Amino acid sequence: AGVGPADHAAAGTLAAAFAAYEAARRRSVESLQRAAQASLQWFEDTERYFRLEPVQFGFSLLTRSLRISHENLRERDPAFVDRMDRWVARQAEVQAGLTIAENEAAQGIDRAAADRSPPPPLFTPFRLRDLVLVNRVGVSAMCQYSADDGTVDDWHLVNLGSRAIGGAGLVMAEMTAVGREGRISPGCAGIYADGHVGAWRRLVGFVKRFTSARVGIQLGHAGRKGSTRLDWEGPNEPLEEGAWPIVSASPIGYFEHSPVPAELDEAGMEALIAEFERSTEMAVEAGFDMVEIHMAHGYLLASFLSPLTNQRSDRYGGTLENRLRFPLRVVDAVRSLWPDDRPLSVRLSAVDWWPGGNEPADAVEMARALKAHGCDIVDVSTGQTVPFQQPRYGRQFQTPFADRIRHEVGIATMAVGNISSFEDVNGIIAAGRADLCLMARAHLWDPYWTRHAAYALGYPLPWPSQYETLDNYTPRFGSAAGAYGPDTGDE
Repeated sequence: AGVGPADHAAAGTLAAAFAAYEAARRRSVESLQRAAQASLQWFEDTERYFRLEPVQFGFSLLTRSLRISHENLRERDPAFVDRMDRWVARQAEVQAGLTIAENEAAQGIDRAAADRSPPPPLFTPFRLRDLVLVNRVGVSAMCQYSADDGTVDDWHLVNLGSRAIGGAGLVMAEMTAVGREGRISPGCAGIYADGHVGAWRRLVGFVKRFTSARVGIQLGHAGRKGSTRLDWEGPNEPLEEGAWPIVSASPIGYFEHSPVPAELDEAGMEALIAEFERSTEMAVEAGFDMVEIHMAHGYLLASFLSPLTNQRSDRYGGTLENRLRFPLRVVDAVRSLWPDDRPLSVRLSAVDWWPGGNEPADAVEMARALKAHGCDIVDVSTGQTVPFQQPRYGRQFQTPFADRIRHEVGIATMAVGNISSFEDVNGIIAAGRADLCLMARAHLWDPYWTRHAAYALGYPLPWPSQYETLDNYTPRFGSAAGAYGPDTGDE
């Protein structure tokens, strides 16, 4: 018998059904595959965790897929998780040099004398040199594109101030240019002109006066990704008017239609180091608690690190040792002027997500060199080096790189990237995958993320005196736990 119209119709219906099924299930399948890969990788790298205490080794093993969370595990074995939390709290007391009770008293937390339960891991303190953070939650540096010729204003004060009131232990100011031509866009913040220090001091002073948070500044130079439009006008798109000269490790434009940057020469390097030195001194004057050097995301210093953007044949190109040479000179200059009692951080892209670029093993060696030059903690990000990158996104997708650097180099790390729930943070801290967790979009969505996490966890983090009526308020807009905690299995 021949094939008739009814057969074609049935085939079309079947094809549509398969397509619909594929669209509906692909996300869940890919999530499951990523979990399986994370689990497999843990076993491949088991030797890395042999130095962990048995209780932490067990927790790391059980949560290796990044899908079994701290609270998932509590439902299965509350006694084990309680033991884990007590161990984390004891380690935090030793590391920070103060007791949990002292840390809580500093925040106005008044627990009943009979309450001997440990705090959730995210609410334990952490020390970097003489800086002690009251918890492990940080607001990641996020460009606001709202400065006036580098000068921050009320928008920036409210943006960071609200998140500090919201309970984060560390708030990071956005990438702040060390020179006018180091800005990403005309709206980017700077710390290079006379009026900048006073504007930043006002913001830092507000945070320290009204909250327990501490404030870091991220110093950087945009390099070949500079002289671009405001982000919402087209990310990384070159300015049509008012452009300024750009420089990079090699004369390679970001897009094919982007301006070609000048290759930074020795004189330019000396001038740039002087800019970093001046900005460091200004950051001290403004009262910042921590300084971070931006060496990620394809900006100027990162362009030296990646073989995709560094094609030099002199002593600043070729081997990783050579590619590190100039960025390390900047680190040395900043560290020499930054007070000894305050920590220095560096943000790295741990992988370029493109063949021929840096791989995780390279990031380990970079972190090892940074540690030798006085870096106290590495802010571990990835990519954004080239526009044609192919990242593998997913829940906590950058955390494994922070984990590897922390264990193989023996340096503190900050995890960032698709970390959203308090379960994520508790699991990362308890397993020893990172020391701090930075969140960006989660804090844009909810400036009071940390306080809401405390509420969902039953942790008595008090509201500021100005908001004390909230002590007798019960939210009616849905479960805080549902918004910030229990895992649905989706990403």
